[in-house]
Amino acid sequence: MSDHLFDPDLVESARKTFAGPIAFLKSAPALQHLPPMNVPEVAFAGRSNVGKSSLINALTNRNALARTSNTPGRTQELNFFDVGEPLKFRLVDMPGYGFAEAPKDLVKKWRFLVNDYLRGRTVLKRALVLIDSRHGIKPVDREIMDMLDATAVSYRVVLTKADKIKATALADVATRTAEEARKRPAAHPDIIETSSEKGMGLPDLRAAVVEAIG
Repeated sequence: MSDHLFDPDLVESARKTFAGPIAFLKSAPALQHLPPMNVPEVAFAGRSNVGKSSLINALTNRNALARTSNTPGRTQELNFFDVGEPLKFRLVDMPGYGFAEAPKDLVKKWRFLVNDYLRGRTVLKRALVLIDSRHGIKPVDREIMDMLDATAVSYRVVLTKADKIKATALADVATRTAEEARKRPAAHPDIIETSSEKGMGLPDLRAAVVEAIG
């Protein structure tokens, strides 16, 4: 379980950081629209129905910072959020992947945008790969993990919707996910289990973000 992953002082520092000013900065549909590389960034990646926007909202204690959509795959832009005043770092909501109904050209555009961002963003300190705890790692998740490994972007796997399955099933999927993560060159070995609705794992996730930016 992820109850004691981080030092209590770091957890408290992260709580204070996320309790401070956080604001939407901009959406970037292409690389030329990216903000300047003046602060560290932590990016969120996940399948289009993994609960990414809900987790970002819960993490930041905001109801509507990240737009939740009933239409998977609608957000095809990189969304940037400023954290802290003065600015400390940025959260980046990457466009969801794995939507079966999307046209091929849209999927291609997504791949180019995400790949170029991962390759060229020197301020990107870590990616958080969100996995639905009810399903575990799927082939489309392995694709983004392969991209992160190939671009040498450090990442941590985060299980979402952990309140939706039994504790024994959650422990099983967490063990299997951690085993896979340990075999990957850019993955962090520790898994964080979260629930946007129940608040589970959020203190550790905030600490993981703050730890990543150094």
